[in-house]
Amino acid sequence: MANLNKPFTNAEVAAFCDQVAVILKSGISSLEGITIMLEDTDSSEEKVVLEEILEGMRSTSSFTTALSNTKMFPEYMVNMVAIGEETGKLDEVMESLAIHYEREDQLSKSIRNTITYPLIMAGMMVVVIIVLLVKVMPIFNQVFIQLGTQMTGFSKALMDIGSAINNYSIALIILLVLLIIAAVLAVKTEGGRKAARNLGYKFNGTRRIFENTAACRFAGAMALTLSSGLHPDRSMDLVEVLNDDPRFKAKLEVCKGRLAEGEDMSKALHDAGIFSGVYARMASVGQKTGSMDKTMDRIADLYQDEIDNRMNNILAVLEPTLVIALSIIVGIILLSVMFPLMGIMSTL
Repeated sequence: MANLNKPFTNAEVAAFCDQVAVILKSGISSLEGITIMLEDTDSSEEKVVLEEILEGMRSTSSFTTALSNTKMFPEYMVNMVAIGEETGKLDEVMESLAIHYEREDQLSKSIRNTITYPLIMAGMMVVVIIVLLVKVMPIFNQVFIQLGTQMTGFSKALMDIGSAINNYSIALIILLVLLIIAAVLAVKTEGGRKAARNLGYKFNGTRRIFENTAACRFAGAMALTLSSGLHPDRSMDLVEVLNDDPRFKAKLEVCKGRLAEGEDMSKALHDAGIFSGVYARMASVGQKTGSMDKTMDRIADLYQDEIDNRMNNILAVLEPTLVIALSIIVGIILLSVMFPLMGIMSTL
């Protein structure tokens, strides 16, 4: 279930919350439930975590404290479990947390898939081009020499580039390794993610994805907190922990300020720029009908669908674009030697 060297992933947290929710809804206490989970698991890593939770519950009588002490669960989840214990709605909170982290996992997978495929295609393009320059171009050069001439112009420049790549292959490999390390750091570190986000906000398509992702997380988290009986102000404080987007956090601060001034929640969300259009109207209807938690959950689902559609549209454009680009580049390289070669052959 888990790698003990790092906190649980969203998928692992969702699975854990779902198991606990099923146990609690069956009328079994959390302490007895963790004991049952410990007896049923076959994973040695999972056993270590569950044993630590069980020991913590026995010593502190608090499920929240036991989860927090493991350092394996997100801060937001721990805070929501504390609310569940205080309100006596732990089973409902765990069920909602399972849904929430399943949505988070789906969001992460959508973003990861959208980034991975173009990178693989781009890598294949680079490999094909390098093979042409390093292996194929020298073969054509030998043909030219046998015909008593030399490559000139653009084909000669491509030949020289291939020779340079071959001569400095070690340096290029080191550079490639450094680029891969930089890409990993961009994904794994806060500074890297911030730089990638700043770059993404410069383009309309990716900016909308970042904005929709933040709004989706906000709506899903608000649905969870509001359904637990929390006041909107307290919900805002908890939800703020989930968003690492400084632009969206600024909108949250504006919204919280409007709420503190007595403005109703739906208008505050609209004025702060968190929701707009149909989503703002849905929030307004939800507030008037007293079903804001369900409305927020529906909004999160709609944002998820919108994000998936945007991701699919980007992939639908990128795939043929990269294939066409590769075809054009390969065609230019081959034609740069084929045309002169055909000219020489026609004079023989």
